[in-house]
Amino acid sequence: MRKFVIMGVQGSGKGTQSELLCDGLELVHISVGDIFRWHVQKHTKLGAQVRRIMNAGELVGDDLVESVVRERLDQHDWNYGFVIDGFPRNGRQAEFFMESYDIDGVIHLELPEDEVRRRVLSRRLCPNCGMDYNLIADRPKRDGRCDICGHELITRADDTPEALEARLSDYNEKTRPVLEKFRRKEYVHDIDARPSVEEVQGKIRAALHLPPHQAATGS
Repeated sequence: MRKFVIMGVQGSGKGTQSELLCDGLELVHISVGDIFRWHVQKHTKLGAQVRRIMNAGELVGDDLVESVVRERLDQHDWNYGFVIDGFPRNGRQAEFFMESYDIDGVIHLELPEDEVRRRVLSRRLCPNCGMDYNLIADRPKRDGRCDICGHELITRADDTPEALEARLSDYNEKTRPVLEKFRRKEYVHDIDARPSVEEVQGKIRAALHLPPHQAATGS
């Protein structure tokens, strides 16, 4: 069983790289951000709480994050292991995680802050079907419209310049020390997140001594 953590600033590609890392290895991708967004889209009680926090430009508190992570991992649908992204983001969450689970490796996706701003502020989301777009590398065929359902695309509440600056500040203040905590246990592999998606994935797998990713080919 393999258990990996992917860390990095917003826009560094954690979700994309997590999904690719799971591909072919029968690992389960656990994204804290995706869990919260699902609740927001489904208008659950938790979703309403998260929406209020996001609209205020704030970050979800430790107690709520830890309860969501614990509930998700308690489902035990990860027979061969998991890749988790968006957690832990501070010292308290790291202690909770390391006490509960043996970690096989931490991937740290490094990305300069000017590139973070360029990527994040170009992201768009379909509020109807959840499809993600990036106006730099993955534009919709019709400007401002989802390719899947045709709904008008929006900017996420946490992708505004103000929210991004708050997240960068929080990351530098609280999450970077977590990396050092993991680094003392020799868990951390630093990976440059600027190259192509497949090149970054190749470096991740090489660092973790895993077989290369086999990209899907057309028929």
